[in-house]
Amino acid sequence: MNVQLIVLPLILLAGFGLGLFFYGGLWFTVRALAAARHPALLIVASFWARTAAVIAGFLFVMDREWQRAAVCLAGFVVARAVCTHWLPHLPAGKGAA
Repeated sequence: MNVQLIVLPLILLAGFGLGLFFYGGLWFTVRALAAARHPALLIVASFWARTAAVIAGFLFVMDREWQRAAVCLAGFVVARAVCTHWLPHLPAGKGAA
């Protein structure tokens, strides 16, 4: 049995999980802005933490193979679409409830 048939779906799932982490964290950050004492610090810290975690995840998963990086990126993009569709939207002009 070809190992790629097992590994590539797992890499796709890892990319999906990284995407859920990144965009879910973004959603939580935006919701917390209204109550934050220092919203700019929250935005910057959240961005760097999420980005560092996702880059580390990509580097671990891809294992120096661009094909794995492409599959991981595909999972990441699918997670973006899922988060955009399923996470609740804030009404325009309203803060987090």
